[in-house]
Amino acid sequence: MPDGGSPMSDEKSIFDKTIAEWQAERETLNEIVLRDAPLELKRYFSLDGQTYREGALDAKTKELLGLVASLVLRCDDCILYHTIRCHEEGVAAAAFREACTIGLVVGGSIVIPHLRRAMARWDELEATGK
Repeated sequence: MPDGGSPMSDEKSIFDKTIAEWQAERETLNEIVLRDAPLELKRYFSLDGQTYREGALDAKTKELLGLVASLVLRCDDCILYHTIRCHEEGVAAAAFREACTIGLVVGGSIVIPHLRRAMARWDELEATGK
């Protein structure tokens, strides 16, 4: 952009949104993506959803694994998604924090900013009871 700003500079960042705002935006964007999506893209989205269903591993464990992978990959959207899902699945706060520690050990100190935000969002979920 000529002014040096981001083309999305007027948009709120993931950290400026409430969890409810982020979830609503995610749902809307997923609808846009899937509206006219080719079969392969729809299958990928379906596979992602199916992967986290209870199987040999329970849903809590799968969400914790998703959280750790997301921390290591430093994907804030994914971290928030799995933080919410861990909370919805009834993961204990101590288990959530242990999983975050694993993400930090595997990913290294570059994970720390993401870890901070994940724990802040966990506290937000705990405070709201959602």
